[in-house]
Amino acid sequence: MSDTQTLMEQACTADALLARRVVLVGYGNQGRAHALNLRDSGIQVTVTGRSGSNARARAQMDGFQTSDTDRAVVGADLVIMALPDEVHAEVWTSAVAPHVESGQTIGFIHGSSVHFGLVRIPEGIGAVLVAPKGPGTTLRERFVRGQGIPALLAVAQERAPGTGGPTSHELARGWAAGLGCARAGIVRTTFGDEAETDLFGEQAVLCGGMMGLAQAAYETLVEAGYPPLLAYMECVHEIKQVADLLYARGPAGMRAAISNTAEFGAYSAAPRMVDDATKTAMRTLLKEIKDGTFSRAMQADHDAGAPWFRAQRAMASAHPMEQSSADVRALMPWLAAETTGGAAQPISDQPARET
Repeated sequence: MSDTQTLMEQACTADALLARRVVLVGYGNQGRAHALNLRDSGIQVTVTGRSGSNARARAQMDGFQTSDTDRAVVGADLVIMALPDEVHAEVWTSAVAPHVESGQTIGFIHGSSVHFGLVRIPEGIGAVLVAPKGPGTTLRERFVRGQGIPALLAVAQERAPGTGGPTSHELARGWAAGLGCARAGIVRTTFGDEAETDLFGEQAVLCGGMMGLAQAAYETLVEAGYPPLLAYMECVHEIKQVADLLYARGPAGMRAAISNTAEFGAYSAAPRMVDDATKTAMRTLLKEIKDGTFSRAMQADHDAGAPWFRAQRAMASAHPMEQSSADVRALMPWLAAETTGGAAQPISDQPARET
């Protein structure tokens, strides 16, 4: 039996959440998709957030009842923390913890804040995780098509027994099914494994590694005298085409779809690009994630007003590659509508991870 078969949840439905009070704290990329999918699955959802915030206003425009967090969480069966990781502790301490009681369940979309001790759930209150493996836009798009994307599910703590109603585990299964994830697969894990692998994947490959490699390749071509537009198209723009093949067909299927020249070059170049030094750096990243070094550093920077994060964001946005990116995207004006629902949106200067 494969690991996947061992970890897969049995078929489940959203029944456990029907007629239950679900409160969603936050309304970002993931939060909005969760709210919409759950509502379309017949589940009543209240969205909370700061009074006057853009997120709360958008939730109201989408037809949701909204409320202040401290009021809404009282007596809720499931409270979903759909906020950036670095603000979990502040919101938990100020607006959630003082108003929840034994028998309720708190849900998380990422396991970091619980696993690294930034949020500590008291005994008697359930703590569960449902982490769809894709951005909120994809989660919503697949649901609307009658499909779903896989999700990870974990139960760190069961709520106190004897209070009636579904267990925390049953609520989590209903939550995952209500998102449409049961149409694909729900895989059991732990808060720790989800948090550590998620952070490592982001840093080593998906965001840190990929963008670092792409930028270095772009700079190498430009420094050698090639036109910036050409360098961007070859080293950045075409990533999606190969990534889509990998996503849909797997490694072997991707290799079968590319040219012999590209495949030969990949076999030749990969051991030189990913050598012992690269793997040593990856092991260091993983160590710093596992021992909490990364989590502490990010939280400390956030608590100080995010000076390092803001400086890095400004420096990255000022890179000459951004102009090449704009020039290439201008050749395909339909991309803005496809990726933002109608209009390109500026990058916020708020240091918040979309959830």
